[in-house]
Amino acid sequence: MAINPSMVGEVFAALPYEVSREKIREFAEALRDDNPAYHDPEAARALGHPDVIAPPSFLMIISLEAERKLVYDPSFGIGDPRRLVHREQRFAHRRPAHAGDRLTVAIRVTDVEYLGDNEVLHFEDRITDAGGELVSTATSTFVSFPEERA
Repeated sequence: MAINPSMVGEVFAALPYEVSREKIREFAEALRDDNPAYHDPEAARALGHPDVIAPPSFLMIISLEAERKLVYDPSFGIGDPRRLVHREQRFAHRRPAHAGDRLTVAIRVTDVEYLGDNEVLHFEDRITDAGGELVSTATSTFVSFPEERA
């Protein structure tokens, strides 16, 4: 099954994501990062933030989940989800995400290219807060392998 080329250029929105102190704490602990700004509201406020901030890679949770929902939609054309491998992810942060943020991702399919028998998907995700302020832009790449290799 081939990726639907009409998806290139389309923008898809994901459901809002509520950032909480607990989610940030769990993520920072998983990274074994004891930065006080990730755990202590007072330490974060001393740095000028309204609450604890998330590690820079925290937004991976939001970005990948939104992209996963999109590519697993039958109209996208992936078919068997075992065919898809995450290849690369980059972020251009405007500000840290912090507890209390309600973030939304707008995903744009920027390109589908072919590398041998594989399809390479490119995405740009704009992550905004409840007021529409850009928090981060994520770019990611996935490789979709032919069905016989799944």
